[in-house]
Amino acid sequence: MSYYGTPVIKPPVWKVPDVPAYLYLGGMAGGSAAMALLAEVTGRRQLARTGRLAAAIGAGASVVALVHDLGRPTRFLYMLRVIKPTSPLSIGSWILAPFSGLTAAAAASELTGLLPRTGKLAGGVAGALAPAMTTYTAVLLSDTAVPGWHEGHRELPFVFAGSAVASAGAVGLVAAPAEAGPARRMAVAGSVLELASTHRMERHLGLAAEAYRTGRPGRVLRAARVATAVGAALALPAGSSRLARFAAGACLTAGAIATRYGIFEAGRETARDPRYTVEPQRRRIGR
Repeated sequence: MSYYGTPVIKPPVWKVPDVPAYLYLGGMAGGSAAMALLAEVTGRRQLARTGRLAAAIGAGASVVALVHDLGRPTRFLYMLRVIKPTSPLSIGSWILAPFSGLTAAAAASELTGLLPRTGKLAGGVAGALAPAMTTYTAVLLSDTAVPGWHEGHRELPFVFAGSAVASAGAVGLVAAPAEAGPARRMAVAGSVLELASTHRMERHLGLAAEAYRTGRPGRVLRAARVATAVGAALALPAGSSRLARFAAGACLTAGAIATRYGIFEAGRETARDPRYTVEPQRRRIGR
């Protein structure tokens, strides 16, 4: 064990609910921007409008949550002074900042009817940035020394991507019922990817998987899997009722939020307990 059982690494100082909200909202915004772009290309105006508004709201709220966690708005601006390719935090800041501006411009054009070509262009560029927006927070977490995040660095981006796609599908199911077909497929596909990737990640985490299965993180993640599976099942029927769509959207949203929170708490648990750092190192040395 470590010296007198104290942590070997410094536990993250990120706060709840700021950072879990930041993780969920950014992913939902990225998935919604992609949904809006695809809907625009295929002529689904209601779904495109829904995706643009959801992307703008999610991105803006994500920035607010991040700034609140940082304590002062200037700290976020300081991160934009340079671009450091080797730093996921730096690259993530440069993904979040332009994405937020582009989605805000696209939503403003959508609501006012002004500069429609500019709005479509902004929405298109935001849609192109969407894959990075949905996954960069996973890279940010797994690039740390926290065992519960770092050991899952191969699967965590897929977990977050699936969760983001399912979240966007949930928004489309509820807010664009006349064109809910693509949103339904997004919800189901995202849920399958999230559940499969989470299962695979826990199988390859080694000792750190214990933190994902026990205590509060374990309870939250089990509830997340149930909510996601139920939401996908409710979304699956093509002729589902309005009540079923709302229930599916609520379950998928709750599942996505719980997934982010559970992963966040599991990582913090492995940082606090030195066993998760020391024992894997001893095994690697032994091998």
